[in-house]
Amino acid sequence: MLITVADRDKKHIVPVAKRLKRAGFTIYATKKTKKVLHENEVESIEINKIDEGRPDITDFIKNRDLRLIINTPFGSSGKQDDDYIRRMAIQYKIPYITTVAAAEASVEGIEAIKKQKGSPRSLQEYHKLIK
Repeated sequence: MLITVADRDKKHIVPVAKRLKRAGFTIYATKKTKKVLHENEVESIEINKIDEGRPDITDFIKNRDLRLIINTPFGSSGKQDDDYIRRMAIQYKIPYITTVAAAEASVEGIEAIKKQKGSPRSLQEYHKLIK
């Protein structure tokens, strides 16, 4: 899975990354995100951004080496990269998370499934259960 987050989100993503690591994920991270993860004892593998040389994020997406992407928007400076990564994630059907809150919720779901606390259901299935 890939974690590349805006500076404002780096310290908040550390607990999420720790939980994902415990759940068995291999974490790829861009340079600055990797640095923060390393400082907080979360093992990750550095991956190049789109303009930093090959192989880069797009190569990992095309090769289907990523199963989940956490990418919080960087603002106007990273908008082109963010947009391109998002489009590729959609094209290759890779779940794409854009907020720390959504990443936290996703980790809770992953942990619950790993503990066999039910199985995933669609909103429509839950709606049918309401009486």
